[in-house]
Amino acid sequence: MRLGSHHALVTGGGSGIGATVARALAAEGASVTIVGRRREALESVADGIAGAAVAVADVTDRAAVDAAFDTARAAHGPVTILVNNAGVAPSAPFARTTIDQWRAAMAINADAVFHCCQAALPDLRAAPAGRIVTIASTAGLKGYAYTAAYVASKHAAIGLTRALAIELAQTGVTVNAVCPGFTDTQIVDDAVENIRARTGRTPREAREELARFNPQRRLVAPEEVAEAVVWLCMPGSAAITGQAIAVAGGEVM
Repeated sequence: MRLGSHHALVTGGGSGIGATVARALAAEGASVTIVGRRREALESVADGIAGAAVAVADVTDRAAVDAAFDTARAAHGPVTILVNNAGVAPSAPFARTTIDQWRAAMAINADAVFHCCQAALPDLRAAPAGRIVTIASTAGLKGYAYTAAYVASKHAAIGLTRALAIELAQTGVTVNAVCPGFTDTQIVDDAVENIRARTGRTPREAREELARFNPQRRLVAPEEVAEAVVWLCMPGSAAITGQAIAVAGGEVM
């Protein structure tokens, strides 16, 4: 129970990577609050995590973020681990990407990270060891076609990670990003459907198309991403900060 003194808040905790991260942190002893827009999904995840708290919030709305942190603190005290996981992965040719699609990607993938980091910062600075881990993407380290808004927003999230890490380097707070390749979650399922509709490929062929980016020729498991997050939150990772760690089977960035 190496994280028994910690309170972790995980955004986008109702499914996929966020739910898996919440379970992994709880397994190491952390108290957990999961945040998201869908109460039913959050409560379903929380039912499997002893003592988990739920806060319903749209993390693109600063007032809602502040209220979610108040709920979290009321349940488990100051937040000492923040996992920025909430995200969207829109896909469209750049020429057909609308400003609304662009802003929506920025709002959830970059603005929400800003809001949550600011809301958590007083608690993190006061803690003996504070941790911020943002679930970014290999798209924050390189480019992919037909995902300009997503790629730009994830680059922004990694840029904020690096800036904060330097600013907080002489405190007890570390700031890192975990950058999964294509991971076996609902977001990949949505991408598979998009490929199928656009190209006529079968779902199996579409999944193989995404897996080919990974030299191991497979999709990443959410548990593998969660293990990287847990490692970054451990006491022995205090010297790891400002990093964007790819969990992608050796994909070249």
